[in-house]
Parts: sequence; C-alpha cells; structure tokens
Amino acid sequence: MKATAVAHPIQGLIKYHGLRNVRLRIPFHDSVSVCIDALCTTTTVEASESLKRDSATVNGKEVAGADLERIEVVLNKLRKMAKYRGHFKVVSQNSVIHGKGLGFSASGFAALGTAACASLGFSIDYMTLSELVRLGAGSATRSLAGSFAVWYANKNGKSYARPLVKPNLVKLCMVIVPVASSIKTDEAHREVLSSPLFRARLRYVGKMVKNMENAIRAGDVATIGQLAEEDTLNLHASTMTGKTHMICWEPETVQVIREVQKMRGEGLPAWYSMDTGPSVFINTFIDSVEEVAEKIRALGLSDVITSRVGDKPFLSDKHLF
Repeated sequence: MKATAVAHPIQGLIKYHGLRNVRLRIPFHDSVSVCIDALCTTTTVEASESLKRDSATVNGKEVAGADLERIEVVLNKLRKMAKYRGHFKVVSQNSVIHGKGLGFSASGFAALGTAACASLGFSIDYMTLSELVRLGAGSATRSLAGSFAVWYANKNGKSYARPLVKPNLVKLCMVIVPVASSIKTDEAHREVLSSPLFRARLRYVGKMVKNMENAIRAGDVATIGQLAEEDTLNLHASTMTGKTHMICWEPETVQVIREVQKMRGEGLPAWYSMDTGPSVFINTFIDSVEEVAEKIRALGLSDVITSRVGDKPFLSDKHLF
C-alpha cells in the first residue's frame, strides 16, 4: 500500500544541543520549538512484500550509506512492531532544498514515520510514534507534535514531544532567511560536549524552557522572541568553544543579525534566532512581518520567506510516485 504525509519543519526556540544517548537520540535537556507553516516535507512511502530492498530518494537524489541507514533505523523498528516482512520505497521532497539549519530533518522523519505507518495500515498511538520518529531525528518529535511544542528529555522514562497551544493562539510570525552551509548537525551535537560552557548551559536551560512555556501560553510574542535570541547566543557560544571551534555562521548570518539589531533600534519589533546552522529566523508580530521581510530583502537577500505557525503532520492523496 502507498501513503503520503506532509510535515512542517521546526525552529528551535529553546534549542537542544548534545545527545545523552546517541543511538536513541535522547537529549540532555528539555527543549521548545515552533513549527513553520510556510515550509514542509512531503514523503510518500510504499510498503510491498514484492520489493527486494528498502530504497529512499530525497530531493531527487537516491540515498545511500549512512543516510540510508538512518532512515532504516526507523523502518526496521516499525517493521518489527508491525511484524511486517516486506520492504519500503520512500520518496521525500522538501519545499526548500538549500539552506542549513531550517529543521527539515525534523519534518522529514515526522513525515516518514506518519506515512510508513499509514502505508502498512498500522495503528500506532501518538507517544509511540513520537518515540519512533525520534530514532531518525530528535526534533522529529517536535515536528510531529506541531504548533509550539516541548520535547521532554525524560518524562516518566520516555522522551517525546507534546504541543503546548493551538497554532492560532499566539500571534507570532517568522521571517526565514535560508543560508547554505556544509555543516553537519550531528557533528555540532558531538562538538558541544567538549565545550567548557556546556555544563553551564545545562544549569541554565531548565529555567529558560519554563520561561518560554509561560510566554507561549500567555501569547507574549516579544518575550518569545527575546528568549529565543538569548538562547541562540548561548547555544552558538557552546558550539564555538568546542575542541574544533566550529563556526556555524556565514557572512549572511551576521548581516541579518546586524539588520535585526538596527530594526529594534528604530522601534521595529524583531528578534533573530538560529538553530545549529547559519540560516536565520526572525521572530516578530503578524502586523510587522512584511515590513521586517522587506528590510531583509533590501540587503540583497531575495530568498526571504514569511510564515505563521504550522500544525502537526497530515496525510495527503497527492503521492510523489
């Protein structure tokens, strides 16, 4: 049977950094995210016992080696759970194919898990699915939850995400500036463990998560933006002070940061945020988003996307093959 799922990538608001258990992708601490409605991953999965092997094509390219193994971690777990003896054909497409740090690994694995279960007609509860997609990408739990979500590192022995509020209850808008990079997210998560600042981050991040949850429930866009910006600097300080001094930013990253600071000085509400990568999210109010976007485009950065808050994955009848 064939099934297609569409999922939205995430912006980390209070980001996760480093994995306590790399194989199971369990983080050191809780984190908070928001889904991006304007961006998506569409994934079609066919389950058939006539297939000779698993195969995957992502953004038009056949996947092999470690990247295919990462997909098969999820498929193999599902195969065992569903007692399925056949194989899967996977075709996945992101709505944006350049730019690093846009959260597409989250939407990719959330869509994969959702579509693969549907292709088998396999009934699975939300928490089990959340822990399944986490095996491919930790943040997939947050993409699966949709809206604003908190991902628990350990909640009664489980690591999963749950939504905090409905997407339309917080009047947050995002301006997204994709920036290309060869940085590998997994490398950054390993790198941070050698930073002398990492233990300090672990002491500070719990309070930040709680403050962010409170701001989201209150619909306080300004505080959400301020906290996400502060956590961005903390996260990247930890990465930059690891053993190889990994710098994830590109010149365009700094250019956008400077412009956001200038906007605020002129009274325009805007706050920058980056995950593990050079692409920039600018958080602002719905009424201000177009003005913020135009100021970024005026820098010569034409590939600028505006977005509201996205929801959880959904099934579609528009298959990719």
